[in-house]
Amino acid sequence: MNISAVVPVYNETESLRQLHQELSEVLANTGDHEIIYIDDGSDDGSAEILREIADGDPKVRVISFFRNYGKAAALAAGFEAATCEVVITLDSDLQDNPAEIPGMVKLLQQGWDMVSGWKKVRHDPLNKRLPSRIYNFVVRLMTGVAIHDSNCGLKVYRSEVVKSVDIYGGLHRYIPALAKYKGFRVTEKVVEHRPRLYGRTKYGLARYFHGLLDLFTVLFLGRYFQRPLHFFGVIGLTLTFAGVIISAYLTIIWFMGAPIGNRPLFFLGILLIIVGIQFFSLGLLAEMFVQRRSREQRLVKEVYPAER
Repeated sequence: MNISAVVPVYNETESLRQLHQELSEVLANTGDHEIIYIDDGSDDGSAEILREIADGDPKVRVISFFRNYGKAAALAAGFEAATCEVVITLDSDLQDNPAEIPGMVKLLQQGWDMVSGWKKVRHDPLNKRLPSRIYNFVVRLMTGVAIHDSNCGLKVYRSEVVKSVDIYGGLHRYIPALAKYKGFRVTEKVVEHRPRLYGRTKYGLARYFHGLLDLFTVLFLGRYFQRPLHFFGVIGLTLTFAGVIISAYLTIIWFMGAPIGNRPLFFLGILLIIVGIQFFSLGLLAEMFVQRRSREQRLVKEVYPAER
């Protein structure tokens, strides 16, 4: 089984040589492989070290960005460049143990399409572990994907998964959910989480806020992208119905002699009806766009046998 290792790098000069040594030793026992490092605009000399590593190892390729675009962009570039049937990802800070890779690959051979690492025992301070657990609980609850550590950098995929999942912004945190929504089989495996030896974490508490916004994007893309009217239409019909109820009530009391022209409820009813119709119309337009896009896409992978 040939393997492409995709490793995003941002300011990790002290860990790169040790990481490459460990990763190369593990992959050498798995068969043919390639290692793709993505320098995400490092300014500490990481790019120079990666070029030295590539000069000494023909299985290494280095992709360098002009500036720091983020982990999702780095992974997307690595996924596009990967050429092997199995793709693995891991962080470059040595907290992901490359020795876990063979066990995760075995799960692929058992029929899974993606295996996500689960850092069940974490060597992080409480102020990182507690928000992470709450965050992962919310993700499991809202996406319905039973992954305990969706943000773990150590993951193994079949190439079909990474070639069909589009990630940008902060969506790399939700690759298991995106893959599940695409119809792939997703599981997880407990992996070792090693203490950070060098440098400092690149993430703060703000990533959880940004991650929550990205979660809504994932939910919409996964559940409503092919049927947007189910999303916008429900909102539109609810608002319109509320507006009609209010207007009907005001109509009844108007017939009974009560003035309604200067009542705030009168304007609220009109506003709800107008906004509700706009939401419903937006859903219809989105449905038309999706139907046209679906006709333009090639949905059939193959026909077997090709001829009778």
